[in-house]
Amino acid sequence: MTDLTSSRLTTLWTSPGPRVVPAPPTPRTTDFDRVARMVLWPLSLMLIVHRVLVLSVNGSVTDDFSTVYYALRRFHDGVPIYNETYHHVDPHYLYSPGATLALSPLGLLTDFDSARMWFICLNAAAIVAGLGILTRMFGYALSSAVFPSAVCFAFLTEAVRNTLVFSNINGILLLALAGYLHCLLHDRRWAAGILIGLAILIKPIFAPLLFLPFVKLNWRTVCTGVLVPVVVNAVAWPIVPGAGDYVTRTMPYLGEVRDYANSSLPGIATYYGMPWWQEKFWFAFFAAVVVAGVIVLLRWRYTDPLLWVSTTSGLLLAGVFLLSSLGQMYYSMLLFPLLFTVLLRRSAMHSPVAWIAVYCFLSADVWFSDEWLDLGRAMHYLKPTVGWALIVLTITVSAMVWWWQERKGVAATASEPPSPSRETDHPNPDPQPEGRR
Repeated sequence: MTDLTSSRLTTLWTSPGPRVVPAPPTPRTTDFDRVARMVLWPLSLMLIVHRVLVLSVNGSVTDDFSTVYYALRRFHDGVPIYNETYHHVDPHYLYSPGATLALSPLGLLTDFDSARMWFICLNAAAIVAGLGILTRMFGYALSSAVFPSAVCFAFLTEAVRNTLVFSNINGILLLALAGYLHCLLHDRRWAAGILIGLAILIKPIFAPLLFLPFVKLNWRTVCTGVLVPVVVNAVAWPIVPGAGDYVTRTMPYLGEVRDYANSSLPGIATYYGMPWWQEKFWFAFFAAVVVAGVIVLLRWRYTDPLLWVSTTSGLLLAGVFLLSSLGQMYYSMLLFPLLFTVLLRRSAMHSPVAWIAVYCFLSADVWFSDEWLDLGRAMHYLKPTVGWALIVLTITVSAMVWWWQERKGVAATASEPPSPSRETDHPNPDPQPEGRR
């Protein structure tokens, strides 16, 4: 009875299929690939130049860089940095003392324009490098058409464009995420822990990704990922001027749901005045969808680790964007690893609904309409929220369908009669004599 129960649990929590290992990167030499590279690299180059040297230099009303830069300058000057007036809608400095210490070299550049330009270029290079790591991670060489396709697609999105125009750090965080997933897949546990720890130090939204090593009992990565932000904050606390204000002033603000520039479900509920019970219902519903998807995806953690790591990380991050107190559309750049799974034999991205979701949370289209004022305004503001909700639903439903198909396959295999053995059974009623075989 115990063996039967153990066997059923193994079937439930682990896919019975063979382990899927991506093929090593090899150059593609087909005519289509050569033509695709010839077309896509010039387009990618021009998009990068336009985003970096035109849009980013022009800037925007939204300016994430100034807040960070002047806070780091105050840090070097020994002036308290958590002195924001939080009832204003301007971007605020929200990084922890540890993140301040980690970012402090940026404040050593005394010329603002030069510092901003270097930071933009660094983020653009980090995005390209992150896409390169993902290309290799999915079994394609950098000389294939996949790499320029990914670069071209990425620099067309709202996430990349506004990351560079607003001059924030999300490009570097994408590189850290890609490196973390790559290290997990190649069992580089210390490096994975350091990368995720630094990402959590900058943005705590990465903390749920510690689930990936935790569920496989990879304690070195988990412990390192926790210790890095703890230790750096402990070192920074006596160094950063007014560090205590982060706890008394900034952290309470971080827990509030603001009703502007906030595409999360709580933010949209606050903006539109959604009834309390309705907001809680949808919050509980989508939280349950995320949990269910994460649990079902565990079946492929050993047999298809690339699919599992990329899809589960996308599900967790999309759930954070949707359900946290603050979700901004350009966070969606961190879902690029999920999009790469379209190259796999099995993927939630093989659904057309998934690409409607991608359009919603990555498209730079503006839906304000002179003809349909209220509808256009609602569609524009709800676009990322709907996209994250759709991708969460698509991943969970896809995983459940895969699980059901595998269960049916296992049941069908178990019910088939055993095939006759060549040594004991003779399907041929008149076998040939020994000498004529």
